[in-house]
Amino acid sequence: MDYSFFKLTLGAIATVGLYSVLYRENKVYRLFEHIFLGLAAGWSITALWTEVLKDVWWDKMVGRAAEGGDPAQPGYWLMAILPFIGLLGYFVFSQKHNWASRIPIGILLGLWAGQQFEAFTNRFTQQIADSLKPILPTTSGFLRPDTSAMTSAEAAEVATRVYGSQALSNIIFVVTLLSVLSYFLFSFDVKGRFLRNTTTMGRWLLMIGFGAIFGSTVMMRFSLLIDRMYFVFIEWLMQGLLGRT
Repeated sequence: MDYSFFKLTLGAIATVGLYSVLYRENKVYRLFEHIFLGLAAGWSITALWTEVLKDVWWDKMVGRAAEGGDPAQPGYWLMAILPFIGLLGYFVFSQKHNWASRIPIGILLGLWAGQQFEAFTNRFTQQIADSLKPILPTTSGFLRPDTSAMTSAEAAEVATRVYGSQALSNIIFVVTLLSVLSYFLFSFDVKGRFLRNTTTMGRWLLMIGFGAIFGSTVMMRFSLLIDRMYFVFIEWLMQGLLGRT
């Protein structure tokens, strides 16, 4: 029995069944939706152990070295209490011992709140630093030369220069940044003509940015659709079904 063609057929039926929702919601779509959710739930349980619990918790607890790690790594057996703390969350279903479910929630909220200070610094401080771009060229060249054939020292020297095209891109970036930020100055009334025009330009630039994001999202959906249609019409119908006849 050709199991490869059997799997292709199941995949094609599931694909057509899921895309039948484009016509209207129907029982065929709901059937494959529930099958997908069941498979996703089973895969999530397996991935939870293989990609999270085993590497992050079990191997560290028993002292098992990760791939390429120190074989003499000691075990952190205090981590054995973590599953019991996590299981306390299921007491939310108990009316008598509901209070116990707040213990892991409080621990997670405390850890999350502490991590947000570091996350805020790493994310926004880096963004502020990256927004400080030079807008004046430091060399007479307009286009940045190709550094693939250069030595590391020559490439490093080229990286320190600001060419005309880079300065132009940086000017557009800085103007866009200041215009968009001026649009969100709601703490005072904008009366000046210059600032009013700047906020208007910021609103238009925001709309352009949102349009680009929406367009990329639509293209991503079309890429997924094209991949699925290629699977149905080429891999299954042309190569699989008609190729067997």
